[in-house]
Amino acid sequence: MKYLGLIWSNLKRKKLRTVLTVLSIFVAFVLFGYMAALRMAFSQGVELAGLDRLVVRHKVSIIQLLPEAYEERMERIEGVEDATFATWFGGTYQDPRNFFAKMPVKPEEFLAMFPEYVLTDEERAAWGETRTGAVVGRALADRFGWQIGDRIPIEPDIWRLKDGEGAWEFDIVGIYEGAEKNTDTTQMFFRHDYFHESRRYGTGSVGWYWVQIAEPERAAEIAQLVDEEFANSPAETKTEPEGAFAQGFANQAGNVGAIITAILAAVFFTILLVAGNTMAQAVRERTEELGTLKALGFTHRGVSMLVLGESLLITLLGGLLGLGLAWFLISKGDPSGGMLPFFYFSPKDRLLGVVVALLLGVIAGTWPAWQAQRLRIADAMRR
Repeated sequence: MKYLGLIWSNLKRKKLRTVLTVLSIFVAFVLFGYMAALRMAFSQGVELAGLDRLVVRHKVSIIQLLPEAYEERMERIEGVEDATFATWFGGTYQDPRNFFAKMPVKPEEFLAMFPEYVLTDEERAAWGETRTGAVVGRALADRFGWQIGDRIPIEPDIWRLKDGEGAWEFDIVGIYEGAEKNTDTTQMFFRHDYFHESRRYGTGSVGWYWVQIAEPERAAEIAQLVDEEFANSPAETKTEPEGAFAQGFANQAGNVGAIITAILAAVFFTILLVAGNTMAQAVRERTEELGTLKALGFTHRGVSMLVLGESLLITLLGGLLGLGLAWFLISKGDPSGGMLPFFYFSPKDRLLGVVVALLLGVIAGTWPAWQAQRLRIADAMRR
């Protein structure tokens, strides 16, 4: 406790300098929280991807289509349990800023392959009986205030209607919940047969396939078998684990993880220089006092721990306040209005933030603490 009292007294001596240093660290850790949440938003689909699912897309690009007839051929490949497909629909609901994923699928096959999307038996039956039926995630329904029975118009931007220029209309017949806490409930799925019959072009083609396999450890081998099946065809395939597909989809916006890491590295390097300079200046200003403490019986180690403790208190104070504010603000939800459904500050990243604050304090205070430790009483008094 005697050390804590001395440390706190030293910090109050130069109040403006202490406040500005703590404030700079505080801002850095608020930024750390938002960057961590942004990284989570782009990478969570990768972390939640099924180990027993592969994604088959066109070899050239994800935007190129594959024949619908590939499904039966895939299901005959040794090691493949099931295959189903989806297509990126696009479209706009009311305003271009109201972004969310919309995909036509085969309801029964899709739900069997993705048990994490939970519907009641009544909702499943209604989806199978309603040609224009669609199911939406709980988060998406809450976002727009949708309820079962609502009719949703979607203005097309890719897939035009065969019989006119109007909007596609879908009837909400189910609102799915997530089996896991982090299941994506911001998407909309509708029936492929309605899409197939009503679109103006692209008949007989789909966007990509999901392939379920019995033995995840054979994923690379089965992926090769799938690609060999369609080698030298007009639509060759590229098969990869669902996680790799999700990462590739996210990376269309750039290597977000690398960008965030570079930004944070620059920020924390700057903060390290600020904190280190603060501590070095504090030691220089208190050279006489440190010598007096040694003369009064403080050990070399005790004096160095006093300096290191001051450094740790500054970084922890700024870091914990910054992490706390970031957690509070991020907990209010996705600031993009639905484009980042996994935007949250995970416990793992919060713990990492505390560790970073501790490391900053140790690194920033090590050199000044070493200088204080090797300071001789006579030299200190002469100054």
